[in-house]
Amino acid sequence: MRELSKSKVLVTGAGGFIGSHLCELCLAEGAEVRAFVHYNSRNDWGMLEDLDRKGLKQIEVMAGDLRDPEAVRKAVRGCRRVFHLGALIGIPYSYENPVDVVHANVLGTLHVLQASLECGVERVVQTSTSEVYGTAQYVPMDESHPLNPQSPYAASKVASDKLAESYYRTYGLPVVILRPFNTYGPRQSLRAVIPTIIVQALKSDQVRLGSIDTRRDLTFVTDTARGFLAAASVPDIDGVTIQLGSQAEYSIEQVAGMIGDILGKTLEIVSEQGRRRPENSEVERLFASNQVAKRRLQWQPMVGLAEGLEKTVRWFNGREDLYKSDLYCV
Repeated sequence: MRELSKSKVLVTGAGGFIGSHLCELCLAEGAEVRAFVHYNSRNDWGMLEDLDRKGLKQIEVMAGDLRDPEAVRKAVRGCRRVFHLGALIGIPYSYENPVDVVHANVLGTLHVLQASLECGVERVVQTSTSEVYGTAQYVPMDESHPLNPQSPYAASKVASDKLAESYYRTYGLPVVILRPFNTYGPRQSLRAVIPTIIVQALKSDQVRLGSIDTRRDLTFVTDTARGFLAAASVPDIDGVTIQLGSQAEYSIEQVAGMIGDILGKTLEIVSEQGRRRPENSEVERLFASNQVAKRRLQWQPMVGLAEGLEKTVRWFNGREDLYKSDLYCV
């Protein structure tokens, strides 16, 4: 992406799963990367620290809180493009602490948008989620699918997306809303189901999960990161919502079986009620159409599920003791 070469870009949520991969890819494209991470007293930069030392030294890391407008303004100042990935993303956490999730996700997005407007940012990429749709009402799901958030987290993301859209319509802020379906890969936390399966499978032949019949559209993280780069660079897409997905679907039980095959194990899959979402909150099926991404971004996934799972298992192998495998995961 020549447009990013020597451009200063900001990545919020840079210490997270997708954010760390995006920082890595931006560096490879020659961008000057500023990473905004959530402040903590340990000076811990999250998954950014998994990058090689040479790459990490090239990143300007700023610590703060998205709920602090001045901290956000300092981070945005001087950047041509802003990738806004920072959010509280745990769905179970949103059941227990919805106020915290709304403050971080909605107010945080508002602060990013306002700072980007004031600082003359050339493109803001707002990160959405397929969770805003709820269970598929038709498949494949396109960008016109009705929004039906089934958790406080999903509702906070609908609000964030609509704020971004309003800043485009009201103030002309160049915003693109990027809506990834389920992304997986190295560095992902155990709030997500694939790392939960892998870590348990590395330690035992038994895997305890919530619902195993739900179906998901899965995209490998480097493909998702490429979609972000395209969304920041392609002309004439301001105000547009574009989703990223593989246009395929797999049940959680199927995914667990594939992981067992990679490890040479026959896994015992146990579905536990205590790990399930509340009945009316469960998203039963997500299955994306990626035709708009193909047409507008010239994007399509390059890594198939079998290859992606092998890469993910390889990364987690040897790191499984760093993760607690008894987490509530949905």
